[in-house]
Amino acid sequence: MKMTVKILVVRSEVEAQLISGLLEQRNIPHMLKSFHDAAYDGVWQTDTSWGALYSYEEYKDEITRIYNEMSLPENLSDEV
Repeated sequence: MKMTVKILVVRSEVEAQLISGLLEQRNIPHMLKSFHDAAYDGVWQTDTSWGALYSYEEYKDEITRIYNEMSLPENLSDEV
């Protein structure tokens, strides 16, 4: 049985949705886990770390590459 590993930490829910959409387009299996904990009223979920992305080790390099490309300044937009 293959085990998932933590590939990266995502900074916000928007970033989590974006990377998840990109991975789904490429049929890359993954799971997002939010750091939100109702018992602590979300204290562990800060502006710099919303949650983590998990997948199989074999996808680590590809996921990291996609995430880095997604985060390039020229790929960011100020438009809403």
